[in-house]
This record gives sequence, structure tokens and C-alpha cells, in this order.
Amino acid sequence: MEIQNPHDKFFKETLGNVETAKDFITNYLPEQLLNIMDVNTLEPQKDSFINKELEENFSDLLFKVDICQQEGYLYLLFEHKSYPAKGIAFQLLRYMVEIWEAKRDKEQAKELPIIIPLVIYHGQQSWGIPSNLGELLNGYDQLPEPLKIYVPNFEFLLFDVSGFSDEEIKGTAQLKIVLTLFRDLKSEDAGKRNDAIFRSIYYLNELENQQTAVGYLETVLRYIFTVAKDFTKKEMAQIIREIETTQPKGSEVVMTLADILRQEGMEIGLEKGMEKGMKKGMEKGMEIGGAKALSEVAILQLTDKFGALPKEMKEAIYQADIDSLKILVMNSYKFDKLDEVRRYIN
Repeated sequence: MEIQNPHDKFFKETLGNVETAKDFITNYLPEQLLNIMDVNTLEPQKDSFINKELEENFSDLLFKVDICQQEGYLYLLFEHKSYPAKGIAFQLLRYMVEIWEAKRDKEQAKELPIIIPLVIYHGQQSWGIPSNLGELLNGYDQLPEPLKIYVPNFEFLLFDVSGFSDEEIKGTAQLKIVLTLFRDLKSEDAGKRNDAIFRSIYYLNELENQQTAVGYLETVLRYIFTVAKDFTKKEMAQIIREIETTQPKGSEVVMTLADILRQEGMEIGLEKGMEKGMKKGMEKGMEIGGAKALSEVAILQLTDKFGALPKEMKEAIYQADIDSLKILVMNSYKFDKLDEVRRYIN
């Protein structure tokens, strides 16, 4: 089972979380915009406006938020190519029009909401492309100012992760981790890439809730070993040692994850990425941590996604057989509802 678009999954799992999104907005949006936006009203929307042809290059998140004390929207477009798209302003305009059409057609809105577009870019190549629609329109700059009002134009906010230093990456642990890995994980400099991994593992110590930390560690590892697949055995051993020494001692789940990584790293070098490594390593994990450890991993993953689980569901997971536990651990990120989980434990 391979992750078709790991950037999309990691982006949405992290910035799709309301608290992390608030953290991003508070730390990185211009002060003038923050002064008219009530971040406490931030509400994620399920809509996506990326078509099948572009979903390998872009991801998006839409948030409802009060702007100037009125309902508005913040639209995040994440570009995960290695180079910037020249026509991104035109694409943004198309997506904004689709949002407005949805408001008009589905909700019968009489007035259209303000939409603030923001592009997040993490390619190794510098952006260097104008952040407004007018630059795409031939002759726009030569139009007299009184005539420009008849031609559509707008600017979008640009957040270029690649240009940020470690000190400029701010926020909570999850936000710093996602931005650090987006910036450096695909770097051609192995030392820079590995330093970003160690730094990300260390950031997890800032999370007060250790269950959240361990659950997010699994998400981080899955992303790392899906995107960066050329680790040497020595580098693999360093990453495992960092996990074991940095995370709280005695954590059975953390140790089980590390042991699964170690076993798989010795056998296949994680050439197929974290997903295949987790799948093949499950049988070896049985020898190390047993069904109890897998149960703990499954509960942590599901708790991280859905919040506190019902008592009867946790008990059922602890009593589940090995095959069911493997399915839960390998597919937890796919479940949309707890009812889907119950199919495998009842």
C-alpha cells in the first residue's frame, strides 16, 4: 500500500487541524490582516477545488473565518512541486469563483464572502514569480489607471517555506515540524535533510500530551520514509537512536515503532517507504511488542484523529486478533468515521 500523494496527506493532517491552522495564521499572516480577522471563528471546510489532473502538484484547505465581522474565507493552496507554477494566480481565481458559486447555488447567498488566497510553496527553486493576476494579462501595466478598474486583478499572499531560517520557523511543535520537513526533506544535501529530521523528532518534546506526541511521531515517520527513500543503514540507525533517546523512556509504543523501523531497515533499507516498511514490519513487531503494542499504536492513531475513543471501542481493540490490528494500524488514516473502525473489531 503506497501513499499516492504524501505531501497532500501530511499537509492536510497537520494544517487541517484547527489549532495548528490558528497557530500558522497568528505567526505568519500580515498584522493588518490579523487585525480584521477573528481567528477564534476559524472553521475548516471539507470542500476541495483541486481537480484530478492537478492533485499531484497541489493541495488545498478552505477555512471559514470572520473577516471585518462578516463571514469570510481563507483559502490555502499548497504547491508541492520543485518549481513554482507561472499561472497560479489564474488557478486561484478559478478556485475562488468555484467557492463563490457554491455559496450562491447551495446556500442561496445574496452577498458573496471575502476570500483571502494564500499560497504555500516549498520547492528547492526560489519562487520569483509575481503574486498578482495582472502580471498574466498582456498590456495590463500599460493601461491608464482609470481603465484598470474594468480588468480583474488581485494579489495573493505567498508563504515560501524554502527561504525561512530555523529561527524564523515559529509556532507549536506540529507547525514547526511540518514547515521544517517541507523545507528540507527533499534537499540534495543529506546532512541538511537529516538535521531537519532530528530537529523534528526533538520538537515533539514540546507537546505536553505524550499520546499526541507518539501518535504524531508515527505520522511524521510515515511522511519521512515515503518522501525520502535513500537512507543508508548508518543514517537509519541514527534516526532510530534519536527516536529512542529523545522520546520518553519506557514508552512501549515508541520502542515498538523504533524496533519495526530497525528490523525493516536491516532487511530492505526502507526502499519502498514507510508504508511498506510498516506493513512488512508488522510480523516482526509481533515478536517484539506483541498484540498489546499494536493495540496501543491503533488506539493512539485513532485518538489522534477522532479524539477520545469510547471505552467499549478501546476494550474491543485490546481484544482484537493480530490480523485485525494490522488492518487498523495500516489504514487508520483512511477512516472517516468510527463506524468504519467497528467493522474490524466487532
